[in-house]
Amino acid sequence: MPDKKCIENEQNDCVMPVRSANPIRARSLIRDNLEKQAGCLNLIHSRMPNIKVFSGTSHPDLAQRIVDRLGIDLGKVVTKKFSNLETCVEIGESVRGEDVYIVQSGSGEINDNLMELLIMINACKIASASRVTAVIPCFPYARQDKKDKLAGSEDNAESKKLAKKNYDWKFRSRAPISAKLVANMLSVAGADHIITMDLHASQIQGFFDIPVDNLYAEPAVLKWIKENIPEWKNSIIVSPDAGGAKRVTSIADRLNVEFALIHKERKKANEVASMVLVGDVKDKIAILVDDMADTCGTIVHAADRLVEAGATKVYAILTHGIFSGPAISRINNACFEAVVVTNTIPQDGHMRDCPKIQCIDVSMMFAEAVRRTHNGESVSYLFSNVPY
Repeated sequence: MPDKKCIENEQNDCVMPVRSANPIRARSLIRDNLEKQAGCLNLIHSRMPNIKVFSGTSHPDLAQRIVDRLGIDLGKVVTKKFSNLETCVEIGESVRGEDVYIVQSGSGEINDNLMELLIMINACKIASASRVTAVIPCFPYARQDKKDKLAGSEDNAESKKLAKKNYDWKFRSRAPISAKLVANMLSVAGADHIITMDLHASQIQGFFDIPVDNLYAEPAVLKWIKENIPEWKNSIIVSPDAGGAKRVTSIADRLNVEFALIHKERKKANEVASMVLVGDVKDKIAILVDDMADTCGTIVHAADRLVEAGATKVYAILTHGIFSGPAISRINNACFEAVVVTNTIPQDGHMRDCPKIQCIDVSMMFAEAVRRTHNGESVSYLFSNVPY
């Protein structure tokens, strides 16, 4: 009777060896069959899912610019609030097996927008999305990234007296690390990947157990300086605090100019006590570079200090222009030639109220990051180049 070497599997058309008089031949058939099945599985996993981009309510203009560059339409989503101000989100199209990107910046009503982002992520995840990426141009609570308050100082009688009178921020030792809390919330909601820009502190990436792509505004800043400041070769790049030294040295090296920094001391949050300039800015164009400006007390004081030290012109270039409280009036009354910000936060209202504010569009960087992520390509090109 002839040996039965194989039978066909009707469900997957794979050949499965049954019995052979030659054990070596049987093992060979099994190995060939397993390799064929592995090839089928690899083919399935190599297929990229379709892409869907949804926008939260914090920055719809940026989301629209991103999809326009990608050549696709924004996904349909309805966001509303109940009478008790609970947020309700309804995804208006199927996301099953899709590669989903949700654009939501940490601006405006930050707490509401953060909650909206978490609900959108969870809604897509439980609707069987293949992957959910949160595109967060300005990461919320990024300034609360470490427990750096002076522990135990309230035990001193004078310190306790000051703390009780002014609630001075230096004396609260039980400070939260809210950026870590936000990272946990995003992960628990179901985010598989984060794309953001110019984190206030790079260590925030370590708060996540999922991939985080921290893009840099530096290439766009360099392009703006070369195109809009004619005498940029006679400029000096200045950091308004010691924490931004690495940022300004990188820009100064690529422009082949000098850099300086300002050491500041605070008595209270949003209140600068004194500033010491380290570097020579006399007869030079000073370009202040920082990752964000909120009430603008720091950069306005820094600009005044630079003019006192002999700077001919002062520019400020910021990634995230929050501009809360008295920020706009301070900028209008300051000695800036221009205050340049990116559109990680909506700037239309600020630009109407303050003619000194100019905006750099970074939507092409986020669009390219989305495209490269979707196609499984490297995004490191964006760390030093502006995509056109």
